[in-house]
Amino acid sequence: MSKTVTELCTEYGLDIPGLAEKARLDERRVLAIVESRWTPSPEERARIAKAFDLEPADIAWGHRTQVSHVYGHGPQFGRSP
Repeated sequence: MSKTVTELCTEYGLDIPGLAEKARLDERRVLAIVESRWTPSPEERARIAKAFDLEPADIAWGHRTQVSHVYGHGPQFGRSP
């Protein structure tokens, strides 16, 4: 079973700055990936997997944040048809 980036960070003893440095990615992007708010590109997946000496297919990359669908202009403009 694949592990998430969060689980791998815990297992390998890496924090966000450490993983960002090892993967040569921006810390904010790594944080978003660790929190499952951002689905990484194939290049980002490869860099993160390499930081753990794994293949990208060995890591669970899914979103955990609920997707909310907003129709029309959104709630800031009132009800949309």
